[in-house]
Amino acid sequence: MTGMDKEKQEYRKTMMLTEPLPRVITKMAVPSIISFLITSIYNLADTFFVSSLGTNATAAVSVNASLDQIIMMAGSMLAVGAASYISRLLGARKEEKASQVLSSAFFLAVGFGVAVMVLGVTFMTPMVRLLGATDTCEQYAIDYATYVLLVAPLMAGNFVMNQCLRAEGSAMRSMIGMGFGGILNCALDPIFIFALELGVAGASMATAISKLVSFCILVFPYATRKSLLHLSIRNFRPTASILWQVASVGSSSLFRNGLAVVSAIVLNNIAGGISDSVLAGVGVTNRIMMFPFGIILGFGTGFQPVAGFNWGAERYDRVEESYRFAARVSLLGSGLMALLLAVFARPLIVLFAQADPAMQDIGALCIRLQCLALPVHSWVAMVNSLCAGLGKARGAVILSTARQGTCFLPIVYPMAYFWGANGVASVQAVADLLTIALALPMIRSIKGEIRREAEIRAAREDALLTPAAGR
Repeated sequence: MTGMDKEKQEYRKTMMLTEPLPRVITKMAVPSIISFLITSIYNLADTFFVSSLGTNATAAVSVNASLDQIIMMAGSMLAVGAASYISRLLGARKEEKASQVLSSAFFLAVGFGVAVMVLGVTFMTPMVRLLGATDTCEQYAIDYATYVLLVAPLMAGNFVMNQCLRAEGSAMRSMIGMGFGGILNCALDPIFIFALELGVAGASMATAISKLVSFCILVFPYATRKSLLHLSIRNFRPTASILWQVASVGSSSLFRNGLAVVSAIVLNNIAGGISDSVLAGVGVTNRIMMFPFGIILGFGTGFQPVAGFNWGAERYDRVEESYRFAARVSLLGSGLMALLLAVFARPLIVLFAQADPAMQDIGALCIRLQCLALPVHSWVAMVNSLCAGLGKARGAVILSTARQGTCFLPIVYPMAYFWGANGVASVQAVADLLTIALALPMIRSIKGEIRREAEIRAAREDALLTPAAGR
């Protein structure tokens, strides 16, 4: 490792503890936001180009969004849990232990990806039917799932490297890795789908290639020792203490993605039972809403390691200040985004459904309703990021599973039964509003704990200074 690399690493540590928090969080968040936006763009690009093949093909892409969630389940659990633990370890100056956490999480995630790939390829047709494919879009769903499954191990590994680069303060490297793959995906989609006449399978191939390229870029700083952490099979130490720390916080992501899969399967099957237009309209809405969600998640991802690092360094004043800044910015930003998207809801959905008025109606309604709940979703996401950053596993699990689990599943069937397609379009917005009832007591409890820890530290410092003053 060069002297310049060491200087950069030392700067990342001091930045977390000394620079003004708005500047630090923004510096950490902007690359994450750009990365999530590019990911949203290439997910939407798949849908946009495939939509020219018809509503059935669009519905197939919507169905396969659940496959992405399945791949994310363990990968993101390990990524989020490892990133939270690593932030706290780095704040406590325990770099060697942090490298062991990274390596253990990475290789376990790749192993999970291999398992998903083997099972998915073996049981392809039953899998896409379970995910919500109808008779008219089943073959399209199989075509799209085929190549995505082949890169499932790389996708799972990407989640870990992406989050852990951010945890050590290398958000820019994370953005380049994820962003370049997304841009490549957008460029390859029209070539594979239209020029090579591969249809839906071409969109899947473009996605697979982009994930491979992202993997190569993300692994480069680890392979060349330009990162603060060292990724190596020699550091693979899945000890009970590491697994517990990773799983306790990361379980929130596992449950969130697991419930997201269950919710998507339920919603897809309900929507598909009404029509492919409803299935495609809800699916396209979810892709469009990934833009504001990506900005919110990217901002929370930038805020989380800052809170975790300062918590590990016992800078409780900076923990509380970072939350206040994150909450205010997220509420203001989400309100502006909601207003903009609500105004342009119909023109946006028409881009994907020019010849399907039913899909236009359901999609526009779904977008506008989710915009109403967007500020609530944004604030709850910041509380969730605070829980994860501070290692508060219980709070992180409760909040991360609320939106598409405890506040979603109990209402989806009644709303679909009483209001049909309109109920299907409304259910996510209603679930988002319900999550505030869980987040309010959570944030009160955490803020109380932060203040108590600050008082304990202040008392300890006073006790150390008093004898010195007496001498």
